[in-house]
Amino acid sequence: MKKIVRKNKNVKSKKITKNKIEIAYFGAGCFWGVEEAFRTTSGVVSTEVGYAGGDVSDATYDQVCSDNTGHAEVVKVTFDSNKISYKKLLEVFWKSHDPTQMNRQGPDIGTQYRSVIFYTTPLQKKEAESSLISEQRRRGRTIATAIEKAGMYVKAEDYHQKYLMKRGVATCHI
Repeated sequence: MKKIVRKNKNVKSKKITKNKIEIAYFGAGCFWGVEEAFRTTSGVVSTEVGYAGGDVSDATYDQVCSDNTGHAEVVKVTFDSNKISYKKLLEVFWKSHDPTQMNRQGPDIGTQYRSVIFYTTPLQKKEAESSLISEQRRRGRTIATAIEKAGMYVKAEDYHQKYLMKRGVATCHI
């Protein structure tokens, strides 16, 4: 005899979604405040500060500040794209700095402080380009932000990691 199994119509099934972890890199001036902006964003799994866009595989902060490595200070953002979209991360990026300043943010001057989005996928590139166009229209001023394919990334020294969080402050007051 065949056993009949009936589902209880009163029990709601929970949809289980698997984490979809992705990486994004953003340069928006000094990485301390930018890291804090992303670190406190829901859906972000982790943040790390480092150097990208240059050609020195073991770059140090002093080397990057010498303007001889080609690197920018960046935040590596690991996020769950089931919880936050790349587009939302782009919104955080635009709000966290002035993208109309070329190679600087406030008093910090040099190519290491440039505004740059390093994409890791073709979709990220497309969304970054679209977002830049929208931001250009919204601001009505020329955006200096570059959009480049992610390449070499070097983790910054430990004392730079979670710098503002360790000091109990939410933003840089420069």
